[in-house]
Amino acid sequence: MAQRLALQRLLSLPARGPLASHGRTFGTSGGRRSTFNVQDGSDFQDRVVNSPKPVVVDFHAQWCGPCKILGPRLEKLVAKLEGKVLMAKVDIDDHTDLAIEYEVSAVPTVLAMKNGDVVDKFVGIKDEDQLEAFLKKLIGA
Repeated sequence: MAQRLALQRLLSLPARGPLASHGRTFGTSGGRRSTFNVQDGSDFQDRVVNSPKPVVVDFHAQWCGPCKILGPRLEKLVAKLEGKVLMAKVDIDDHTDLAIEYEVSAVPTVLAMKNGDVVDKFVGIKDEDQLEAFLKKLIGA
């Protein structure tokens, strides 16, 4: 378990060095990625609840077919916003406590959070137009 957490933390760090430009990257702001995987409860508190920027929280699972469609679609739209909003990915199998705390009863569940508060939410898959409207409402555009 400790090795898996260490590997997850390593994989969530931004790429550096001469090969960095060859990897898949997302929009950055101040050297940080727009999309990140939540590591634990304190990471969620630091990077989501205490974030000065709005955060979209994608509660998903590896076994969830619709999650595999929604996740990349949402990541692409968040990256287009170039740091105006962040995206936190929470695997419900790894972080059951967060799923329970935020009353996630089905996946995918997406929360919109501002200043640590849930301001909007949807469950299930959405098309790109619906996702754009959801994100624009969150950032006030």
